[in-house]
Amino acid sequence: MILTGVLLAVLGLGLVGWFAARARARLLRTGRETLHSMPGYHGWHVALWILVPALLAWTVWSVAMPGFVEGAVMTEPAAAQLPAEPMHRAAILAEAGALAADPSAAAFDQQAQALAEPMRAAQTRFAIIGALLVLVVAFAGGGYGFTRVRAAFPARAQVERAVLALLLAASLMAILTTFGIVGSLLFEAGMFFRDVSPIAFLTGTHWAPGNAHGTDIAGNFGAVPLFWGTIYIGAIIAMIVAIPLGLMSAIYLTQYASGTMRRWLKPMLEILAGIPTVVYGYFAALTVAPLIRDFAGNLGMPNPSTESALAAGLVMGVMIIPFVSSMADDALAAVPRAMSDGSLALGATKSETIKKVLLPAALPGIVAGVMLAISRAIGETMIVVMAAGASARLSANPFASMTTVTYQIVQMLTGDQEFNSPKTLSAFALGLVLFAVTLVLNIIALRVVKRFREAYE
Repeated sequence: MILTGVLLAVLGLGLVGWFAARARARLLRTGRETLHSMPGYHGWHVALWILVPALLAWTVWSVAMPGFVEGAVMTEPAAAQLPAEPMHRAAILAEAGALAADPSAAAFDQQAQALAEPMRAAQTRFAIIGALLVLVVAFAGGGYGFTRVRAAFPARAQVERAVLALLLAASLMAILTTFGIVGSLLFEAGMFFRDVSPIAFLTGTHWAPGNAHGTDIAGNFGAVPLFWGTIYIGAIIAMIVAIPLGLMSAIYLTQYASGTMRRWLKPMLEILAGIPTVVYGYFAALTVAPLIRDFAGNLGMPNPSTESALAAGLVMGVMIIPFVSSMADDALAAVPRAMSDGSLALGATKSETIKKVLLPAALPGIVAGVMLAISRAIGETMIVVMAAGASARLSANPFASMTTVTYQIVQMLTGDQEFNSPKTLSAFALGLVLFAVTLVLNIIALRVVKRFREAYE
């Protein structure tokens, strides 16, 4: 709470510095000297000198303070009785920290209760030290910035450089995040592949992580059934639903619908993209799956199940219709009107113009929408968890229960399991494969878009 209050105080100091520097720059402008920059830039320059160093100090201290607090608590006599085992000791210290933050909470460990008061005192002491440090840095930065308020000082250039650095940091954030994700996946997947051969993992047809015990475990981690279930549900059944319906709805909205009809239908169609996936999962499990089970029973199938690839695929296809429809709609609307007018002027019908002129010209956008929809479908989890089942099998029967990569990732990472076991680490190997597949799909989409865009520009 103390550090949070200091953060608000620093923001207030930044505001005060902005007004003070701007007022001083205005006084300089009323004199004989000519200002290099407008008074507002001088205000932002001083505010940045207050805020940036103070926020950096606040961040560094917030990261370092828990270590200082723990070091201070470990010097207490009550800490001498803590167990030597690191995980047990960390659990007791974590509980003591929770008790220090909320004295009314119930204590499960007497040692944690004994350390709660020393930890609260240490947290308060180091929070006050950090608050003073942040305030000193803020005043020092503001003082330095205020001394730079002179008529010839290029405050505008300094502020623009700071804004440029901020924009660069924001743009690098996504790149660094991607590298972090890939690095974590590679590291954890590498630990898994030390015990299981990548060839056995990528080509094996038997998936039974629960039976993986002892030294010979590679035969239980054949992921081909998971890959097949993911492709069959997300890239085949769902696309059979999404591509025709999405493309035909885009053609109707752009070529046949009146303005009033389009204003009503397009938002209603795009509402599908805003529905939470868990709602789709409920719909698949409670409505679609029983209907498919009854239909399979009418076809004479013995003991049809409510969990099926068809139920998950159909609902998933409905979910991703907006991805195909919106991209195709935008692509068709972007085709120059002269192309369709020229086709109609030569005697082609409207349907012939759509097939021979508009669709080929809009193909890059349509392909991009389809690839985006496939990437979205193969990464879907909730619908598969609630409607497709957990059986890892190689089957082309759409009424059979199947599982996917995302479902198994959820299964491997939930529950009371050892994190460093091959069973748990297999989730990272599956995630790495899923990441690679999505990356390949995006690369293919970019290549297709580039090729056809060059052909029709």
